[in-house]
Amino acid sequence: MQKWTNILSIDYENKLLLKTFTEDTLFFDIETTGFSPVSTQLYLIGCATRRDDKMIIEQYFAETKEDESTILSCFLKLLSDHQTIITFNGIGFDIPYIKAKCDSYHFEENFADKDYIDLFKITSALKFLLKLPNYKQKTIEQFLCIAREDIFDGGQLINIYKEYVKHPSEYHMDILKQHNYEDVLGMLDLLPILTYSNFLKGGYTISTIESNVYTDFEGKSQKELIFLLKNDIPVPKRVSYGYQEFYLTCNGEDSKLSVKLYEGELKYFFENYKEYYYLLDEDIAIHKDVAASVDKAFRKKATASTCYTKKDSLYLPQYQQIVEPAFYKEHKDKISYFELLDTFIDSNELLHCYIDHILKLLAKQKH
Repeated sequence: MQKWTNILSIDYENKLLLKTFTEDTLFFDIETTGFSPVSTQLYLIGCATRRDDKMIIEQYFAETKEDESTILSCFLKLLSDHQTIITFNGIGFDIPYIKAKCDSYHFEENFADKDYIDLFKITSALKFLLKLPNYKQKTIEQFLCIAREDIFDGGQLINIYKEYVKHPSEYHMDILKQHNYEDVLGMLDLLPILTYSNFLKGGYTISTIESNVYTDFEGKSQKELIFLLKNDIPVPKRVSYGYQEFYLTCNGEDSKLSVKLYEGELKYFFENYKEYYYLLDEDIAIHKDVAASVDKAFRKKATASTCYTKKDSLYLPQYQQIVEPAFYKEHKDKISYFELLDTFIDSNELLHCYIDHILKLLAKQKH
């Protein structure tokens, strides 16, 4: 077995790195000769830990099949001293693979007790916003403009390792070492991708709120409300996404959420329709106590879909009843509306609840 150690200084200007990469954190990545832990070999484990203002990258390399248990044992010892595990697709591959190897060697492991950040899972959940061709580590690195010296992928390294086992050479070893080293170091460089998730989970403050009039694709004049937001942590690249009445843009320290307003008449539906009568001429419902004085020819018992009153106003759309009272175009519509009033604009709590609900809605869209 060989062990390689590199010590680097930590960038103190990177707030996200300092927040995420604590002395309790362990980054790791493995190299194997295939996907199945039963029929393939674990030959390289790379780890990054922090001590004071230094980042320590350690790599455990199995020069032969017999070294597999040794590098696994070294990794488990390091793992036991850290609580938060950061990987790229570790939950999908690296951790199940290592757990299976531990079972085969009868090694104890405590993965169940750890906390996890899987950069692949987090980034994949941002497909609607990032719009990348795929979510491999190198693709995300390219998106973030992260340079690599390594030109090989994991599949190509399998044959290089097999060739090394047959004919050990510094050349092949350096290729294997460099790839794993850049995978581990690259995970730290990928941390800025977390800024998008941080924003979507409420990592912003509201700067200003503006109204705007624009012309849509059909040439019609439309009104919108624009929320100008300040990101808690700047995002690395400009991204944008539009869905239904909403359009989101994130760029550096700033984000903008535009919401199309509805101007016109909407319906407010009363809950207990059995207590109401529907007036045919007025096209509204009134309580039965009041309807008693109305000629029977002009009223009938209300149903759930006719038990409403109407109001002409300026409205904001919502997919949950964040603000009440809720108005609808028709009964049982999925989307409801609420009046744009000063009571909403002046309530920081309501504003945040409304924006958060839109951001969650956008994040749920599949593409």
